[in-house]
Amino acid sequence: MLLAADGLVPDWPAPPGVRAVFTTREGGVSVAPFDSFNLGDHVRDEPLAVAANRDRLAAFTAPARPVFLQQVHGTQVVHLNPSTSNGTEADGCVVQGPGVAATIMVADCLPVLFAHASGTTVAAAHAGWRGLAAGVLQATVQALREAAGEGEVMAWLGPCIGPKAFEVGAEVCELFVSADPAAVAHFWPSGDGRFIADLPALARLALGSVGVIDVHGNDGSDAWCTVADASRFFSHRRDAARLGSTGRMAACVWIA
Repeated sequence: MLLAADGLVPDWPAPPGVRAVFTTREGGVSVAPFDSFNLGDHVRDEPLAVAANRDRLAAFTAPARPVFLQQVHGTQVVHLNPSTSNGTEADGCVVQGPGVAATIMVADCLPVLFAHASGTTVAAAHAGWRGLAAGVLQATVQALREAAGEGEVMAWLGPCIGPKAFEVGAEVCELFVSADPAAVAHFWPSGDGRFIADLPALARLALGSVGVIDVHGNDGSDAWCTVADASRFFSHRRDAARLGSTGRMAACVWIA
């Protein structure tokens, strides 16, 4: 993880011409509880502040334009082009060529960025536990491979809720383990029928199931936990009930 002016630049061996960034909560104009670089237009932040923050992100990714999806914790994957509008419903997106930045918004869910070895195609996916269990990573990898053709795919996992903070019900554990018994290694009983879950490890398991083994970024350690670091990261679980809402960060990947 390399610190940029107002975000994190993924430290991964992406092909020449592939660029990526993960924004933090720093460097924007929104006021509390969205302070300060909130990119979500659905969290009750002042629309003008969100627009100004999005303009700042667009200046960083220029000439590629970030496309902000309407994410629904599903498996729909869309192919973006310069005419794709914000608000397109999907949880995964694929980009071929310059002009558009594949963009995923998060505030505890796991953002996953992809690059094809050819350097011609990139993708991004929104992997909360619901989307992860439904197969959003597998669907995004399939769409990326169909678009780019033969060649290796690498992935970068961004910050998300860490395994010390992510408590789920037994039904969530059962959902993952019934689909892949190996998932049991990434859940730990926490009492009262609940479990602690390791979201990045579950994502690596899903990626491995479709042959993506060149995976970088989030290893489940504290430095990557959105809940633990309130100064750098928005966290829905940490702040939504306490403050009424929270902002959204973005992970972007594009071809320069």
